[in-house]
Amino acid sequence: MAQFYKIWLIFDPRRVFVAQGVFLFLLAVMIHLVLLSNPQTNWFERAFGGEAAAAE
Repeated sequence: MAQFYKIWLIFDPRRVFVAQGVFLFLLAVMIHLVLLSNPQTNWFERAFGGEAAAAE
C-alpha cells in the first residue's frame, strides 16, 4: 500500500489530471443530454412548456 506513489513515476500527473477533467466534462455533458432527451426529465419543457404552448 505504501508503494502507490510509484504510479506517478509511470504517468505524468499533469496529463492524468487534464485527461480526468476532460473525461468528467464529457460525462457531465452526456448525462445532461440524456436527461434532456427524455420528456419526463426535460426541465426546459417543464419550465417553458406552458409559455411556448400559450404563444402558439
